[in-house]
Amino acid sequence: MVTRERLLRVGMPAAVLGVAAATRLIALDQPGVLVFDETYYVKDAASLLELGYEGRWPDGADEAFAAGTPPAVTDGAAFVAHPPLGKWVIALGMLAFGPASPYGWRFGVAVSGVLLVVALMLLAHLLWRQLALTVLAGGLLAIDGNAIVMSRVALLDGVLALVVVLAVIAIVLDRRTARARLARWLDARRAAGRPTDWGPAMLARPWLLAAGVLFGLAVSVKWSALYLFAAFAVLTVVADAIDRRRAGVALWASGTLLRQAPLSVLLTIPAAAAAHLVTWWGWFATSGGYGRSRTIDSAERWPGILGSAPDALQNWWAYQQSVYGYHVGESSPHPYEAPAAGWPLLLRPTYMHYLDRGDGTAEALTGIPNPLLWWGSVAAVLVILVGCGIAVWRVRRPRPVAVTAGTEPPAAPPLPFVGSPWVIAVILTGVAAGYLPWMLYPERTTFFFYTIVITPFLVLALVSVLAAVRGRPSDSPERRRLGTALVVAFVTMLVIVSAFFLPLWTGTPIPLDFLRMHYWLPSWI
Repeated sequence: MVTRERLLRVGMPAAVLGVAAATRLIALDQPGVLVFDETYYVKDAASLLELGYEGRWPDGADEAFAAGTPPAVTDGAAFVAHPPLGKWVIALGMLAFGPASPYGWRFGVAVSGVLLVVALMLLAHLLWRQLALTVLAGGLLAIDGNAIVMSRVALLDGVLALVVVLAVIAIVLDRRTARARLARWLDARRAAGRPTDWGPAMLARPWLLAAGVLFGLAVSVKWSALYLFAAFAVLTVVADAIDRRRAGVALWASGTLLRQAPLSVLLTIPAAAAAHLVTWWGWFATSGGYGRSRTIDSAERWPGILGSAPDALQNWWAYQQSVYGYHVGESSPHPYEAPAAGWPLLLRPTYMHYLDRGDGTAEALTGIPNPLLWWGSVAAVLVILVGCGIAVWRVRRPRPVAVTAGTEPPAAPPLPFVGSPWVIAVILTGVAAGYLPWMLYPERTTFFFYTIVITPFLVLALVSVLAAVRGRPSDSPERRRLGTALVVAFVTMLVIVSAFFLPLWTGTPIPLDFLRMHYWLPSWI
């Protein structure tokens, strides 16, 4: 029995990892041309390897890359809208396989996609401590089309998703250690007869420091990670306050805000800023990057004592201001732009590549997620929100129950999801912080593939609801058998749909008639 249990604990996650690797690494060089925004990021990555910063490319560079003869980059600086870390990840693949190889363009991102599945399984394990839910979470992400495509094209968002999930893992680990330290502190103080009114000021929180570093690296991939950083920082402070209240700290609110929160800021913000600046080392170490050697006149210098800061740092800040202006004002029309309001309905997934081969077949590479998985995950978030509302209503308005002598009061009906309040808070924070900020910029050009950052949290929401459908240990055997059958049937349908869409996620040539069968909505074309 022990041997079988050990095999399951190793074999099932390994099988998920094998599926993730196969769907992301096999035929990674198909298609053999730069697709969608690879035209920017692949060339930027090659430039980073050559110059240390993003330079300019001659006309016809895309065709030269596709032909396997990349041209030489000029040393003229190019204005780029995203920080360098994600492009350095792309550059690592090119360093291994060469800039002339489509496999090399995409290898770094593909490995990040495989690691994202591993990271999600680790996060699910930390949240639930159940092998079945860990494997289910990783398996669903491994077969999702959005996750597969964003691992097979050299874009930044798949790398961003990985670093964000790693940062959330650090947040979850910090919560566990912070609770243990709080309990030890309270026990020691009470045993010594010392006051506990304010609670401890905990500076030794290495996982919180790690979270700051990781969120700083996430911002070094894309600025949108700032919203996730802010949201999880607030969640950490709120969780500190709740833990102190439950532990019996009298001044739990003021103790958190006045003693612990400043220390948490001290642990995370400088670490994030330092990690972010380090990723710009190529720009700082050279003189040719955009705005790097700009002459600063007296009117442009920072005020007061800040004006003595190095010119390189002040120029870097001016560069960031220019990038911010670009992002806020970007509204260029695009045939596959997808306003955030339509993301939950899956109205406009991003077509990365299409080629009619002229023989009745076509190559298609589109970021359509598994539709059942996507819609099911969105529905699961709504179910969780409704369940949270029910839970709050129960607490605020308890119903009087008449109990006869010798009988136990009836238990409250279970909520339609599985997970502690902390687990649900982590899931909902990831979804909200990755989605809602885009609603603030309805005029900005946005794309559906941005949702890869919230996809892991959507999957966790679906797993939580499916676990409730399967049934709890306290349920009757008949109820658990029925629930298990429903979950198995649903997951089987997900696998079948993923197999059906797989050619569109890998750029495999398929007959045109078969391709048209995948357009379930007219807006998917």
